[in-house]
Amino acid sequence: MAPSLPPIHENGFRFELEDGVAEVILDRPERINALTFASYAALTNCFTQIRQMRSVRCVILRGEGPRGFCSGGDVRDIIGELFSRDMRGLLDFTRMTGGLVAAIHQCRVPVIAALHGVVCGAGAVMAIAADVRLASDDARIAFLFPKVGLSGADMGASWLLPRIIGYGRASELLLTGDFVDAARAERIGLFNRVFAPDVLLTEARAMARTIADGPAFAHAMTKKMLDYEVQVDFATGIEAEAQAQAICMQHKDFKEAYEAGVAKRAPKFE
Repeated sequence: MAPSLPPIHENGFRFELEDGVAEVILDRPERINALTFASYAALTNCFTQIRQMRSVRCVILRGEGPRGFCSGGDVRDIIGELFSRDMRGLLDFTRMTGGLVAAIHQCRVPVIAALHGVVCGAGAVMAIAADVRLASDDARIAFLFPKVGLSGADMGASWLLPRIIGYGRASELLLTGDFVDAARAERIGLFNRVFAPDVLLTEARAMARTIADGPAFAHAMTKKMLDYEVQVDFATGIEAEAQAQAICMQHKDFKEAYEAGVAKRAPKFE
């Protein structure tokens, strides 16, 4: 049985789906979309369901309201509770937060993070778990964990960030916890592209449309190879790509692209 549609509104976020493009919208603007215990779990469940939904071909992850994408974990909901937990309880929490990042990163379809305003703490790690980061020029991103006495290695940040911007820059951001503005974030490769705030969502939706109209099977293979090949040597990577591409050549989308090209029409991928 195919998985049911994730809740349209649950625990501080909305899920919307139109013509293959899903939008997961953090929706607690009065708290700069801060996450709660409930929203961590519900968002993880949402992205887990998306992995199985063949109707979804691309996801946009964004935040509601003018102040920012996400300010991280909600201090009022989470911090006080953590002080009362023992080691087992704390580990349950840190594993749950990491589970959300894993669900985003391991999503079958490409994920575009559309970022504006404040992007910090857990919000920053969610952003780097996405495949592409588009931002408005007012976006500011920070991995704030050392500012509150915690390791910068949280929720997968020390695995993801060096692979995006390199070891040295990742070390700087994870050790200082300082905010990085949009211009520098784009310069160091943390943001893919930066736009004026009023066109950010339009640009994100345009990219999502391009991806959604493309070969979903091949896109999923690209994501799998990108994740796999950072962990292997060059020769292993070359062989893995040879096998992956041979599999894609057996898929009907390969023939459809050829026939569409001959007929001078747009391909209709499965």
